[in-house]
Amino acid sequence: MCNKKKISYGVNNLSLLLRVSSNFFKKLNFTILARFHFKMAYKQKKYGLLLYPISLLYGFAVGFRNLLFNLNILHTHEFPIPVIGVGNITVGGTGKTPHVEYIAGLLKYDFRIATLSRGYKRKTHGFGEVHLNSTTKEVGDEPLQIKNKHPEIIVSVDESRVDGIRKLMADKEKQIQVILLDDAFQHRYVKPGISILLIDYNRLLTNDHFLPYGNLREREHNKIKANIIIITKMPYEIKPIERRILEKNLQLFPYQTLYFTNIKYKNPVSIFPGKTSTTNYSFIKNKYHVLLVTGIANHGELIKHIKQFSLSITHLFFKDHYSFKEKDIEKISKTFKQITGENKVLITTEKDSLRLRETQNSYLIEDIPSFYIPIEIDFLYSDKNRFNKQITEYVRKNKPVSSIYSERNK
Repeated sequence: MCNKKKISYGVNNLSLLLRVSSNFFKKLNFTILARFHFKMAYKQKKYGLLLYPISLLYGFAVGFRNLLFNLNILHTHEFPIPVIGVGNITVGGTGKTPHVEYIAGLLKYDFRIATLSRGYKRKTHGFGEVHLNSTTKEVGDEPLQIKNKHPEIIVSVDESRVDGIRKLMADKEKQIQVILLDDAFQHRYVKPGISILLIDYNRLLTNDHFLPYGNLREREHNKIKANIIIITKMPYEIKPIERRILEKNLQLFPYQTLYFTNIKYKNPVSIFPGKTSTTNYSFIKNKYHVLLVTGIANHGELIKHIKQFSLSITHLFFKDHYSFKEKDIEKISKTFKQITGENKVLITTEKDSLRLRETQNSYLIEDIPSFYIPIEIDFLYSDKNRFNKQITEYVRKNKPVSSIYSERNK
């Protein structure tokens, strides 16, 4: 009897240690190393000897955390409501937000939907609902962008997806029928009914390494968790044989469906509508000297698009989700004035425009013709109807039939 108590005591202590270790590795993985990656990845050749051992440690941490879930020491929760997770394996922009926006637009007319994300870089904690008058400091830039695109739906943030889902389900007035999880592929505490993995065509998973030496947040093998895989940022002119090669290299399982999308750039929209009218500017007929201001992970495709209507491009780039300061606004204003020529404009991204507007001295750039470029996704190879059907059928078959919810721990 005494030995049984000692064994039980030892197991409990080991379980506690593993949980604490997992939380530590989790914070280390997605905060410190991700920032380190963006600062040093462009110097990979120079710092390779330093970065590679750190990547091995990161890989061990990720594998250790996944082991805790596989051993059921850390628990995965399943909910009696359709949950669709969208995420990636690589660090950086693969187009998660526009894909979430697309699914929200697809479902919002037939179902009561909510989106739930961590609210990266917000200054608040816990659960919060996003409103049109929320700020990026309160909720993060991407949730606020989603709310602006789809004001009819519930947009929420919570660093704990489990707690967030519980709070959404507990709100009997809203009667949510489906929840979209943004950036949730590594979040194993929740098991989505459909897990969508996004892979950037320009940064495929083959021959990559764990961050910070490479771009991987976890092993390529873990794509087995996905029900749907989408190759994003595809070129329009890709040949059918290239598509078949991509399909073969991915080595999909029978339960996985593959789609292809690319980014569709919309007409520029004024950042300060009361100051600059879009109708006075034609980005099809005319060419402009462009001051490009970005705080995103990958700006290569955006620059390619802007070249179509630019005489020249002066680029001020900041780190992803950068919170602009007063000195940055002063620099932007000064740089714009230094650009020679009459036809000149400031161009930025949609989520950057939200943070620019919130800066205390944004009045310094209000009189500058400033625009952001909205983006949408577009399906290739007539896959749109097939994707829409797969998503809507899943939600329709699994939507809750009553207001009584229960959840299961796996």
